[in-house]
Amino acid sequence: MLIRPQQTLVLFSALSASRPFFSVRGVPTVSAFHTVATHNYISQSHRPHSHQRRNMSADSNPTITFVTGNKKKLEEVQQILSKGTPLPFAITNQKIDLPELQGEPLEIAAEKCKLAAERVGGAVLTEDTSLCFNALNGMPGPYIKWFLEKCGHDGLNRMLDGFDDRSAYAQTVVAFSAGPGEEIQVFDGRTNGKIVQPRGPLDFGWDPVFEPDESGGKTYAEMEKDAKNKISHRGRSLAKVRVYLADNAEALGNAIKKRKLESLA
Repeated sequence: MLIRPQQTLVLFSALSASRPFFSVRGVPTVSAFHTVATHNYISQSHRPHSHQRRNMSADSNPTITFVTGNKKKLEEVQQILSKGTPLPFAITNQKIDLPELQGEPLEIAAEKCKLAAERVGGAVLTEDTSLCFNALNGMPGPYIKWFLEKCGHDGLNRMLDGFDDRSAYAQTVVAFSAGPGEEIQVFDGRTNGKIVQPRGPLDFGWDPVFEPDESGGKTYAEMEKDAKNKISHRGRSLAKVRVYLADNAEALGNAIKKRKLESLA
């Protein structure tokens, strides 16, 4: 189950094996997970402002908003989604303050996407990333952001002191919705590797301490962007997103335009 931010209970359960893809409508539901409770706390003040609606109506292609304030993440997403035949969508970004949900990665991703679609009033992509240490049964998992902030790169390494197993996997769950009330699609990407002493530039999260099995001995931070995107957890998740958007372009375009007109009404 998902936990509201004001509740004090923190779930540090082991991450269970997850399906790579599932879809939900309204309330996220997956056979392998508990049903996620509906949260009705998005107010009318969270609807897009008038200038945002004018900007949306001016786009020649249906707009999908990637929810992030991180320019490097946006660049990486745009680079991956631009590979191959051009998609008939405009990918933009917006920073949105959403509740910090707790639970299993797929549940968190689906509920976060639902809330983001309500806030934006249109189509959204959201992303949740985990770094999971096998010796710790999947921890820190989706809480890696806070562990990194409090412990730093050296602290992440020290968490595994005393363990022979320093293997880990990086996971990105990208969720997509064509707008409020539309079906939510979730795409799971994973890359196996191990935790090492930091190497390479230190300015992009935990990349310096994660060495993928397929990297030829380099950490994410030491890899060139194109090489990293081919094997990264985010790249694998977004590759699934790209296939889905391409295969369903006409139907999704119509759904996005419908929601846009509703938001302008």
